[in-house]
Amino acid sequence: MASGYGLNGGPSRCFPFWQELLSCYVVNSSDDDDSGKKKCVPAMEDYYECLHHRKEAARVKVLQAAYRQAEAKKLQENPPTAGQIRNLGLLDKEDDTKKVLGTS
Repeated sequence: MASGYGLNGGPSRCFPFWQELLSCYVVNSSDDDDSGKKKCVPAMEDYYECLHHRKEAARVKVLQAAYRQAEAKKLQENPPTAGQIRNLGLLDKEDDTKKVLGTS
């Protein structure tokens, strides 16, 4: 949260990352020379990742795409039968097949 406090009144989830980034800036930069801020890029990336979760979202997207691709390949190798499609895996599967076959 913007105030620095979490939902339950304690520190926010990213507060430790913010402290690390701030300490890096304090140690590596001065009023005259800001070139030391380049050393803080990894700490800044960690803080931004904690705030926005962009890298995590990208990894999840890649995993989901791979999973969907594997599922599609699995369906191509073993397609469902007409009876499986008709009853959609619901209860009373036997009743559906008897109706199709014309038996009571």
